[in-house]
Amino acid sequence: MAIWNQLRQAAQGMQSQLVAKKNDLKSGAFRDASMAMCALVAAADGSIDADEKRKVAALITSNDVLANFPADDLLAKFAGFADKLAADFDFGKVSVLQEIGKTKKKPVEARAVIQIGIIIGGADGNFDDDEKKVVKEACFAVGLDPAEFEL
Repeated sequence: MAIWNQLRQAAQGMQSQLVAKKNDLKSGAFRDASMAMCALVAAADGSIDADEKRKVAALITSNDVLANFPADDLLAKFAGFADKLAADFDFGKVSVLQEIGKTKKKPVEARAVIQIGIIIGGADGNFDDDEKKVVKEACFAVGLDPAEFEL
């Protein structure tokens, strides 16, 4: 149970950091990269099932930081990225990582996208190795050291 508590505390801390920067996170690039990250984490094991999509969609629509954007827009973006990953995970991953990489020039947005990935990955209490791997890849796409996030 101690690991779950540590993960929950880390996620809560990241969520608090994101809320503090909410006003800086209103660009279309951040919106798109965040939804790409959510889809990537949801499909981290190489597939994404309907239940996983529903759970991530619920997290997206309830996240305070993402409330800057209409929920329908977020869900449509997420579904599009999830569909790319479901059709061909390896090819879709390249496309999704390119979308995430568009935040590289804005470090606040880049960090926020990574933090959202960690929050989504840990939402079920188990930030597994596949999820960590894709978040690390996203770190490289935005030019951040994964060690900054203890990955």
